[in-house]
Amino acid sequence: MSELDVGRTLLLWFWAVGLAGIEIEIEGGYGWAERLPTWYRKRALAYRVFGVFMGRRPLTGYHVFAFTIPLLLLHLPFVAGVEWTLEDELLAVATYLVLAVVWDYLWFVLNPAYTVARFRRGRVWWFELPWIWRFPLDYYTGVGLSIAVAAVAVLPAGGAEPLRRHLWTIAGLAVLTGLAVVAAPLYHRWYRYMRRARADDRDATNTYPPPAPDAAWAGGVPDLTPLAGSRGKPRDRGR
Repeated sequence: MSELDVGRTLLLWFWAVGLAGIEIEIEGGYGWAERLPTWYRKRALAYRVFGVFMGRRPLTGYHVFAFTIPLLLLHLPFVAGVEWTLEDELLAVATYLVLAVVWDYLWFVLNPAYTVARFRRGRVWWFELPWIWRFPLDYYTGVGLSIAVAAVAVLPAGGAEPLRRHLWTIAGLAVLTGLAVVAAPLYHRWYRYMRRARADDRDATNTYPPPAPDAAWAGGVPDLTPLAGSRGKPRDRGR
């Protein structure tokens, strides 16, 4: 494993930590955007197809962006001077798949509402699918699919180097995530410290409402009518 590979693995892991931390700050203890002012879709055909690949979880507006942006960023080198090859494209996709698993698990590790001790089947409503040992099936399929994609990269590369590098990346991310599990109580204490009584400075900040607060949804039961001039009649909001 070269110094470049070590640096890349460290960067990917810190990226996963950052993504998990952002989501904890946004969602609190209620995962899968359960209490965010975003749309939820599950019953229509297109969303049921998404659910087939995502353990019957609903598709949300929040996750459309949360899933897409990291994938786009992994392609940034191809528009910054690095020549695109099929091998590198496959490795980018493989990296994304394993990054998603690490980032998701770190959300539970660092989230005081869950922690490793509380991450169990039956305690995470959006993981109502088979679990193997301590992890939901999605984690195994995500890592397995990433390895399969990296294995396909062996064909255009003409050698096993892409797969070898990817396996080292997975191993490095696993070790770093294990260290995060050990250090997580430090984050939990900091989380609570930053939210201690009378420490919040919102009341000392000059805030004022947006110019059109009723134009955006702030939570509760969705009830936004179509914009003036929209074609067709409003559809059932439950779909």
